[in-house]
Amino acid sequence: MINFVLLISRQGKVRLTKWYSPYTQKERTKVIRELSGLIITRGPKLCNFVEWRGYKVVYRRYASLYFCMCIDADDNELEVLEIIHHFVEILDRYFGSVCELDLIFNFHKAYYILDEILIAGELQESSKKNVARLIAAQDSLVEAAKEEASSISNIIAQVTK
Repeated sequence: MINFVLLISRQGKVRLTKWYSPYTQKERTKVIRELSGLIITRGPKLCNFVEWRGYKVVYRRYASLYFCMCIDADDNELEVLEIIHHFVEILDRYFGSVCELDLIFNFHKAYYILDEILIAGELQESSKKNVARLIAAQDSLVEAAKEEASSISNIIAQVTK
């Protein structure tokens, strides 16, 4: 099971977090500080697995971001590396060559994509086509809601004149 997901920039700034195990806010801050210091300082030729507090942290660097997932000690690290890569491929497909700024300004989309892939720390959807279809459906619902809100506000503006 995945306990949490962190996306950290090379400067140590957190870009996305998703917690599947209960941690207090103080513990979360401490975990982020510890792991960002540990992972960012590791050399590029070292393996992508770190044993930490009885867990394994699997991470992978893509451009300027570190994608980290904390798993139980007996879970398969290679499967988690594939999940990270799967997540990055879907982000890439959605944003068209995803970058850190896409995640900063469209964090809600990144969370939505992550929620389509992982539920309660377990892989739920391994098909990129299904995830893309669900995201497109969500985008069309958002657009329809925006149009409806716009038309309602126009009606209200006309009535109040």
